[in-house]
Amino acid sequence: MEVPILSPVVGQMLVEVSARAVCRTDLHAVDGELPNPKLPLVPGEIVGRIAALGEAVTNFKIGERVGIPWLGWTGGACRFCQS
Repeated sequence: MEVPILSPVVGQMLVEVSARAVCRTDLHAVDGELPNPKLPLVPGEIVGRIAALGEAVTNFKIGERVGIPWLGWTGGACRFCQS
């Protein structure tokens, strides 16, 4: 199904996806095996570039490459994040 592309609101960003992978946890969510999924659910970990920033987002820039895991965050400090 297609979902609308929304403009980011305060504290959010819009990421243009370059690559995406689906892990087993994503499949559990799609299969309804995890409680209270945030709908609409678009499963997968992604890598892409920031296309737009919502208000109050100051630590990212449009065009910057980012990765988003299924947990929705990274520490950004370890050698894996830095690479």
